[in-house]
Amino acid sequence: MVPEINYWAVLIATASSMVVGSIWYTPKVFGTRWAKLAKVDMDRPGATAVVPIAVTVIVSFVTAWVLAGASSIAWHFYGGSYLWSALATGVILWAGFTAARFITHDAFEGRPSSLTVLNIAHELVTIVVMALIIGVWPPAGTV
Repeated sequence: MVPEINYWAVLIATASSMVVGSIWYTPKVFGTRWAKLAKVDMDRPGATAVVPIAVTVIVSFVTAWVLAGASSIAWHFYGGSYLWSALATGVILWAGFTAARFITHDAFEGRPSSLTVLNIAHELVTIVVMALIIGVWPPAGTV
């Protein structure tokens, strides 16, 4: 079975990741702290965000697409509210894959735990916003 996916919701969820990141990494929010903890020089000559932004759009699309498919499968399996299926699926996938992998890699790389918390919190907010969009806009004919 191929799960039903609302690609408009996936595209908007993809865009939402850019909005969340733009707010999260603003210097007045967490940008300055993140740059310091990650040892990123935001003022280095020739620094450009074009490639990282392009990569972010692509992987955000993949994330939203997988989340939409997994949410649809969860909703078919468990029933109930499509929104709650999307939110629960997003949080479970975040905890089991994103947060767990960040924690493992950061521990081996000796990164500060405060950087790990900042990064996994950003990913949680991103996934929850994506799940909200996907959850309130289910595929036609599913709800």
